[in-house]
Amino acid sequence: MASAASPALVGRDTQLRLLTAAITEPPSVIQVQGEAGIGKTRLVRAAIDPLREAEGGPTVLLGHCHQIREPLPYGPVLDALRDVAPALPPQDRLSPLTGVLIGHLPELAGHLPPAPSPPAFDDPRAERHRLFRAVHALLAAAGPVVLVVEDLHWADDGTRDLLRFLTDQPPDGLALVVTFRREELPVPGLPFGHAYRRTPGVRGEVISLTPLDVEGVRSLTGALLGRSAPTPEFAARLHERTAGVPFVIEEVVRSLLDDEGRLPEPDALDRMAVPLLLREAMTERLAGLSPAALRVVRAAAVLGLPADETLIAAVSAPTPSEPGLGQALEAGVLLEHKDGQYGFRHTLAQQAVYDTIPGPERRQIHHRAMTALSGLDLPPLVQLAHHARRAGDYAAWQRHGSAAADHAAALGDIPLAVEVLEGLLGDPKLPHDARGPLALRLSRVAAIGLSHRRVVRILRHLLSDDFLSPQVRGQARLNLGVLLSNQAGAVAAGRQEILAALPDLHDSPSLAARGLALLAMPAWGGEPLSMHQEWMVQAEKLLDDRDPELTAAVLVNKVTLAMLIGAPDAFELVGELPVNDPVPAVRRQVARGYSNLYDAAVALGHYAAAERFADRSRRIAEETGALYPEFLVEMSSIRLDLLTGRWKGLRERAVAAVEMSFEAPLLAVDARLTLGMLALARGEWDEAGEHLEAAGVRDLDSGFLPVAAAASSGLVELHLIRDSPESALREADLAVGRLRRKGVWVWGDQLVPAAVLALLKAGRRGAAADLVAEFAAGIEGRNAPSAEAGLDAARGALAQDAEEAARHHARARDAYEAMPRPYGAARAAESEAGARFALGDRAGAADLVAEAGERYAALGATHDAARCRHLLREIDPTGARRRGRRGRSGVLSPRESEVARLVALGRTNREIAEVLFLSRRTVDTHVAKVLQKLGVRTRADVREPRPDDRPGLVES
Repeated sequence: MASAASPALVGRDTQLRLLTAAITEPPSVIQVQGEAGIGKTRLVRAAIDPLREAEGGPTVLLGHCHQIREPLPYGPVLDALRDVAPALPPQDRLSPLTGVLIGHLPELAGHLPPAPSPPAFDDPRAERHRLFRAVHALLAAAGPVVLVVEDLHWADDGTRDLLRFLTDQPPDGLALVVTFRREELPVPGLPFGHAYRRTPGVRGEVISLTPLDVEGVRSLTGALLGRSAPTPEFAARLHERTAGVPFVIEEVVRSLLDDEGRLPEPDALDRMAVPLLLREAMTERLAGLSPAALRVVRAAAVLGLPADETLIAAVSAPTPSEPGLGQALEAGVLLEHKDGQYGFRHTLAQQAVYDTIPGPERRQIHHRAMTALSGLDLPPLVQLAHHARRAGDYAAWQRHGSAAADHAAALGDIPLAVEVLEGLLGDPKLPHDARGPLALRLSRVAAIGLSHRRVVRILRHLLSDDFLSPQVRGQARLNLGVLLSNQAGAVAAGRQEILAALPDLHDSPSLAARGLALLAMPAWGGEPLSMHQEWMVQAEKLLDDRDPELTAAVLVNKVTLAMLIGAPDAFELVGELPVNDPVPAVRRQVARGYSNLYDAAVALGHYAAAERFADRSRRIAEETGALYPEFLVEMSSIRLDLLTGRWKGLRERAVAAVEMSFEAPLLAVDARLTLGMLALARGEWDEAGEHLEAAGVRDLDSGFLPVAAAASSGLVELHLIRDSPESALREADLAVGRLRRKGVWVWGDQLVPAAVLALLKAGRRGAAADLVAEFAAGIEGRNAPSAEAGLDAARGALAQDAEEAARHHARARDAYEAMPRPYGAARAAESEAGARFALGDRAGAADLVAEAGERYAALGATHDAARCRHLLREIDPTGARRRGRRGRSGVLSPRESEVARLVALGRTNREIAEVLFLSRRTVDTHVAKVLQKLGVRTRADVREPRPDDRPGLVES
């Protein structure tokens, strides 16, 4: 049988031009997607090979993700960085931060600055954020760089997180190329795990490779043969049998060639069944190998990953006179990979060869692989578990699988630990008596990670059987309840699981204490505060000090409860958290505690303390590999940025948070609240209503009440804006009723003032006064700055005496300034201006409204800014206090930018007039100017101006 040449790239000219242009114009992020064998790797190599040969070209770094991987977070990226040394500047020109990488990349020790001393954390592998920044700094220093990460569908979560970090703000000289099979991604459609949104100034391309058409098949076959293309009839038959997949085409053509390099008649293709096509092609190629070479190829197929010559020899068991590897390489069945590793050109070829090995021989090879891998200095536990299962050695499979999961968890690679345990429990061959301990392992590990869907399904299936002992069943059910309540956001279902677990935990009082401590969290459910407090008392009574992790878990919830309700001693209790405990599991609980305290402090207006809690939570979470607290802090930071006026880019962050929480929408309530409030401030009523409704206001059992109460306040305001006082009153009554039943009034800082306005609008002044009195009594003695400010706002709205109203609104404004909450301060200033105006102080009122308007404009609250301009015209008809400049010719003024944005959103001129407090005729004029300045003919051609393109505050 003659061999065929490896052809040049065929049928991909457009994709190659696009890829080449993108990688030569950094910063850029290029996603290359397509099915197995479609030619992703060949396309990338065709683009980067000329760059490697060009003098002064960018540095090319290659990293690969593997289907069977050991616990090494960020491995593909770190492997790629091992080759970056020639592109690095001298040490003194590198950021000191890059020294963090010495422990991960010892090969670069001579090129990097000294590692920071003393190290920030005990475990350098867990310095996640610092490591990410160090990688970013290293790539920036080495630029221009093309970083290629292949087979991203097999990447660990850490690698995806690192790549997502790089894509958020890529170094100027970085071109990042990732390849993946879309259908095999863990999260469909999201190669980086979360939604990728291109940063302005960064080129982004998604290149999708599809099968070749008939003409493409014909060209590829001709390139393989090194002569003229085959007949159209043969190409059509070949296309039909191979579905146009290039790799399959190449292997089939190679197998069909006779000794003189000729193809058979087209009818020969009809005798090859489609599912067996590649396997038969590989069988044909293997037929010409010697027995020794065949043993080598089969050993490589069983190993699955590229391996060195020593390991392949040990697994293939060759005779001294027949090494075999050389012939396998000469025949092109195996290829030499990086660092003296040998393997197949493609996983399809590896699988096809694997399928040809008879079962008994395959099991023997797996046994030899186990023996050889066990003898390594650092035995790869995941691979050992894989080979034990395939060899039918179930005892070794359980042993290695359990050890692999424990090892991965110890290294902080929680997703891999979950994946290994899921594989064990999901296999019907696993003995029943082994399922209980493994189920407990899985539930414990999953409780500190982010994955939950498959874990919940597996645990529920296990709990439905009766083979588990009551003790094991109780523990597993408790952990399932924690998982549902936290990661899945299904609080009601989680609480039911915890309650059901308690009877089975009578012999484990500490575990029962943990369940009761979780039930004691008052922000969820319809129970009154007194019941939550009673659960906490019971938990403390049951606690056994011999288990430090459970003791820490209960203490964390006790401190969280105190902070959530604004207890006077809450900050004193925070000092009892075992921050410096040497046990990582204890510190994971502390990380969770600080993330809870962050959320609670945000709800109460302790923003500076919240920032400190967030920093501590991130640090300890990174140190201990606790992913979930980091995730919670990130989600809550969106709400903090809303409140503290850091609105630039906030909408995009919130949208991304909603998209990445599609499996557990209740975890995105902070983002939903933020999107709703931002839309409300911009006059986007429909969007505001949609997001605020999704912030948990209707979920009485699983909704997070502090956020739900704030969202309800937004809905009350929305109904009032839309002149629907009845709807506003219904919303207020529902939300206030939830607070009243719970008995935690400190969460009503935004809701109560809005409810008072709704009651006053409905003519129910007495009910409004009663509500204010009830609110005042409910927060008395509590440490909640935002609630105190909200009480002044509510009293100001209720006051009939203008002097009293002005005094309360001024106090609220000062309180909001001190937090700081700039949007709240502006709203309080507006309300104070109304009282000042009623007192006859036009100048003071005008100054307050002008100041509020400027603050709204700076935030991007266009509807509120327009309302202030409207008020200012009424208060100060002379325009003496209006500030600004006219826009330059051809440049949109701020008012025109607001109009353009609303036109781009599809608003009519009447709707724009309502949002911006303008007359219909004025809006007509502005729309005409917008069309003229943008050089477009119709409203459909208007695009929303980018924030960076908008001028400052002007009046036109």
